[in-house]
Amino acid sequence: MGEVKLRAADVSLEYVNQRTGNRRLALDRVSLEVSSGEFVCIVGPSGCGKTTFLNCADGLLPITSGTLTLDGKQIVGPGRGRSMVFQHASLLPWRTVLGNIIYGLEIQGSRRSKAIEHAREFVELVGLAGFEDAYPYELSGGMQQRVNLARALATDPEVLLLDEPFAALDAQTREFMQLELLKIWRRTQKTALFITHQVSEAIYLADRVIVFSARPGSVKETVAIDLPRPRPLRLKRDSRFLRYEDAIWDLIEVEARKTSETAADEAPLLAAAE
Repeated sequence: MGEVKLRAADVSLEYVNQRTGNRRLALDRVSLEVSSGEFVCIVGPSGCGKTTFLNCADGLLPITSGTLTLDGKQIVGPGRGRSMVFQHASLLPWRTVLGNIIYGLEIQGSRRSKAIEHAREFVELVGLAGFEDAYPYELSGGMQQRVNLARALATDPEVLLLDEPFAALDAQTREFMQLELLKIWRRTQKTALFITHQVSEAIYLADRVIVFSARPGSVKETVAIDLPRPRPLRLKRDSRFLRYEDAIWDLIEVEARKTSETAADEAPLLAAAE
């Protein structure tokens, strides 16, 4: 892999409840690196801070302590260097496929004619040629997410941040979208940080899988995925793939038990406060 693109060093984030004054640590000294052109996935038990960390990397949430840098420069807010792909496509319903893809370019000040010409390349890239003039309600869920991905890529970000982008899709569509995403990633050579609850999805997509601990989230372990690329979907039935899956699930299961124990301990305190 290339030089380090995104680096987190001892990143912590604490939420403060403005009504009660209570403090809750969401991230605890997270340290990780994502190299240029690398595809990294983060998994972990529910509520461990995966999406919180992604929002910090996008500049949407200010960190409490530590350092978070893109190309060596401190991340202090949203910027052109990062594009986020959310779980729901959130397309503008009054805009066509092409109109949605050029939206970010328009915000950046591109001339409309130039933006349209540029966006047509990404319509082709995500396999939506012929649907340029379709409206979101005329598209399937998978097609809407292709538009979502094209919109993020069109602004030419340094890092693509993906927050469970396929979670709302049916199982079959999700499988095919994973395959399509890898094809697009190989062609664009973008650095990608992908959040998912599905361990098999993480293994299939990633060069490395980072396992977060139970809340407050920290890096429990990093698993390098030594599987050849390109990766056909049938790779998920390979014995090597299944061994990775067992190992990562074992790590998450330990952390999930901690989450359950913490919730049980906190329940009487919460009841007393009500």
